[in-house]
Amino acid sequence: MERREAAIFVVRRGSMMELAGMTLEEKVGQLIQAGFHSLEPDEHILELIERRRIGGVILFTRNVQDPAQVAALTGKLQEAAQRAGTAPLWISIDQEGGMVARITEGVALMPGAMAIAAGGSVEAAYEAALVAGRELRALGINMNFAPDLDINNNPANPVIGVRSFGEAPEAVAEYGSASIRGFQDAGVSATAKHFPGHGDTNTDSHLDLPTIPHSRGRIEAVELVPFRRAVAEGVDAVMSSHIVFPAFEPERLPATLSRRVLTGLLREELGFDGVIVTDCMEMQAIADHYGTVQAAVLAVEAGADIVLISHSRELQEGALDALLEAVRSGRISEERIDASVRRLLALKRKRLAAGTGGAPEPHEAALRLVGCEAHRQTARRISEASVTLVKDEEGLLPLRHIPTLVIHTSAVATSIADEAVDIPHTFGKALAAQGLDVVERIIPVSPDGEALQALLTQAEPFGQVVVSTYNASFYPGQVRLIEALQSLGKRPVVVALRNPYDLREFPGVSTYAAVYESRPLALESAAKGLTGAIPMRGKLPVTVSEAYPVGWGADGPC
Repeated sequence: MERREAAIFVVRRGSMMELAGMTLEEKVGQLIQAGFHSLEPDEHILELIERRRIGGVILFTRNVQDPAQVAALTGKLQEAAQRAGTAPLWISIDQEGGMVARITEGVALMPGAMAIAAGGSVEAAYEAALVAGRELRALGINMNFAPDLDINNNPANPVIGVRSFGEAPEAVAEYGSASIRGFQDAGVSATAKHFPGHGDTNTDSHLDLPTIPHSRGRIEAVELVPFRRAVAEGVDAVMSSHIVFPAFEPERLPATLSRRVLTGLLREELGFDGVIVTDCMEMQAIADHYGTVQAAVLAVEAGADIVLISHSRELQEGALDALLEAVRSGRISEERIDASVRRLLALKRKRLAAGTGGAPEPHEAALRLVGCEAHRQTARRISEASVTLVKDEEGLLPLRHIPTLVIHTSAVATSIADEAVDIPHTFGKALAAQGLDVVERIIPVSPDGEALQALLTQAEPFGQVVVSTYNASFYPGQVRLIEALQSLGKRPVVVALRNPYDLREFPGVSTYAAVYESRPLALESAAKGLTGAIPMRGKLPVTVSEAYPVGWGADGPC
């Protein structure tokens, strides 16, 4: 313990934690946060840390095996920074909870934003973030790219959906600010994203360049509400979106590259003096339209402090070279670089104090907290509170103890933000664990005609049929299945395992519930709710239809 604290003291008090004495190369390095493709520090990332002096590293599922491996990895990364005599690294991750999480095994994975909001407890948002933050910190991760403060007021949004706390600006602000407090009370920098808002798009910025055409007044009244609250809450970082907002930027530049948005709106109007980080600059909204390397320069000119480049070493090195050339040529002043470095170093001094965040290896006692039973109980309580019974018009619940056909729709990555979703647990197994006599059929998200016919044949003898759906509005095969079961005279009990908007596609079903995610804990909570083991008291955080508005639950509106 003493040895570790002494090592940290040297790094914290060394010249690299002070702007004076840093070379231009060292300053520019602090502005880059890079990803790599290995479970161990490979030559790619070690070169960037030790030779190019980058300021941070982002982890993805490709870097994760289990908590012990993650803790060892982050320790080795920090040791590399220490060997180089540079400041401790930001080690960041997208651990939103629910369907967007990079570490899912061996941790107490918290429910996602919409599930938390469905439970109706702002305190739960704080608890979830505090527990998740403590576990991240124990693993050596000191910056989380969460919470998502987008307002999901567009049911066709392909990338946000259940990552949002809902459609009501004030509610998103309240839950989001509680989440920020939780992460930062745990010693992890929270990141409010995706400024000024990604909720009202029907295009995924991973794949193209979206535009939000609303007036300034509308954006002020809706999208900006939770970000204003986040700034007032003292959020450490804000992540920019790769979205065009003509109301603020007439030149058709996305927010990430717009000085009017990052400096004029976020810094000057909202008064944010923390760290601005870009969304990944290899997303197609940037890469296809501006080029990752040149866009890195544009982002810094606009006001960004951290340029996030998650994959390619060639692009990471290219961005470093381009930024150096921009300063040397006079395009960007060294004073502009200094302003970002001061912010970054000040936040590192604040967050990366003695402890797991800046240590060469995490404390064993802290590591034992990861996935502990107390943390899992917190996750379970929050998940169970989220189960939302939207309607049960024919009294089909609780499920009867008779042979039951369960048709489980497998989860898939609906956007690059999800990365990969490989969940071996199924709804049928969860219902069987509650004592139900289950025959289960597992289907893909888009079953074809032959598969549908086989399912209908199998369904005929069953007096009770349960169907889980997964983003059915994007996959018509699921809609055809529900309609065909109804035509057969069946009364399927439908449970939406992601977006609750699925009900729009088959409004005639008599029994419909939502749990907002298909993680094992959500399946368990849904099974408990449908069998009567727990009450289903969740409320819709979004409007599914006129009949089922935001705040609706089976016992009426909140």
